[in-house]
Amino acid sequence: MEHKSVWLDSAGIPRFAPLGVDLEVDLAVAGGGLVGLTAALLAQRAGARVAVLEATRIGAGSTGHTTGKVTSQHSLVYADLIKRHGEAAARAYAEANQAGVEQVARLVEEFAIGCDLTRAPALAYTRNPDQRRRIEEEVDAAQRLGLSASFTDATDLPFDVEAAIQFDDQLHFHPARYLAGLVEALTRAGGLVFDNTRVTHVDQQRNSVRVKTTGGTVHADRVVVATLLPIGTIGGFFARTRPVRSYALAVRLRDAAPKSMSISIDSPSRSTRPWLTPGPNGMIVVGNGHETGAEQDTEVMYTDLEDWTRATFDVDEVDYRWSAQDYTTPDSLPYVGRSPLADRVLVATGFAKWGLSNGTAAAMMLTDLLAGRDNPWLPVFDATRGGDAQGVSRLVKDNLKVGAELLGGHLRRPDSSVQDLAPGEGGLVKVEGQIVGAYRDPAGQLHAVSSNCTHLGCRLRWNSAETSWDCHCHGSRFDRDGSVLNGPAVEPLERINVAADDQDPVPG
Repeated sequence: MEHKSVWLDSAGIPRFAPLGVDLEVDLAVAGGGLVGLTAALLAQRAGARVAVLEATRIGAGSTGHTTGKVTSQHSLVYADLIKRHGEAAARAYAEANQAGVEQVARLVEEFAIGCDLTRAPALAYTRNPDQRRRIEEEVDAAQRLGLSASFTDATDLPFDVEAAIQFDDQLHFHPARYLAGLVEALTRAGGLVFDNTRVTHVDQQRNSVRVKTTGGTVHADRVVVATLLPIGTIGGFFARTRPVRSYALAVRLRDAAPKSMSISIDSPSRSTRPWLTPGPNGMIVVGNGHETGAEQDTEVMYTDLEDWTRATFDVDEVDYRWSAQDYTTPDSLPYVGRSPLADRVLVATGFAKWGLSNGTAAAMMLTDLLAGRDNPWLPVFDATRGGDAQGVSRLVKDNLKVGAELLGGHLRRPDSSVQDLAPGEGGLVKVEGQIVGAYRDPAGQLHAVSSNCTHLGCRLRWNSAETSWDCHCHGSRFDRDGSVLNGPAVEPLERINVAADDQDPVPG
């Protein structure tokens, strides 16, 4: 079994050289995922000079690890949006996401992108009779908002359901091949793309923006920060969102897989969709979401998901497994538009695992904003909004929890001693009074790093399944040697040289 994204293993995304000189453009785009590339392409076609700055390589972030569903069916969301924000706001969210779905279809057709784009129904279902009413309310809400929603209790899943909401004519695709098509179209139109160019700081000046990177400085009229969560402290979004991870499998069944896309509203949630590469028996399964850093034994997440898949379907082989991260907002609406107190800095974040439709819609909104056009959805997604009373209450609770983690994390005892770490094990260890993050690889080599996140200093937690150091405060993640995997952190962890298991650590 491959421990990597099935999409990135079969994408064919071109590589680009890193930025090596200072540069001047109309628009700088931080992040080479779906939001960044879509916004860059639309802006370049409108006549702007655009440069995309990707920290590692195109698609290596959330887009390359997503489920690949492009749908306006977001489990159960519309009834709640109507109750919390009113019908007009809920309609704007619905229209934006359905427009995002159709924009993807148009771009695939226009640029002849070979990404296995397929129309299919999207279902949210329950097997619990007590939840039937929630499905019925969601059907009513979605229909009021003009979406192609219907009630059903008959699906192509290999088990009975109590009730389901079905959206017709939704999409699934190969997300990394889609990005390959977008970046090819962008560069053909004259856009610049730089891999291995991490944005480390964004400084808005009077009439421009200065974007500092690991390879040079980019001067631009405006910048789109499309880095899943805005880096560093931009806009305070690290304190206005919560990081969530989920787990995925690519499996081959002995029989044909369901043609529909599905997600359960029961706990734990399970999401499925066809995986077309191996033929009609391929399937993607996703589930077991939790806040980043909250689970001590992440390996259990994969085991549980595989156990459910084998108990539910006739599985021939599990070929791939991987995980992904996204951010939720306290009022269930993404943040899109101008960053607070920085009108030349545009952002898009908080898609709550529905980033392919939401992210495409966000890129469309940002394009209108860049061009000075009104957009009917943007006021609902406004990144400067304060939120409703329920959202503010949630925000306060989340940040109290972060404060407790920031203080309490530094009081946690070490997980073990360096000497006790067996090959393949990692954790916090104490060496002559200093807490260090240590991992002993299967060959027996020790990898030791600072145990404090470089974003705001929270104590990190070892993620055994991903061999990474994860921050429960704001979702930054680092590999075993301290390189940044996920922001908002932009600086790597300090490596620590441990000369011997019983000696003081020495900064590397």
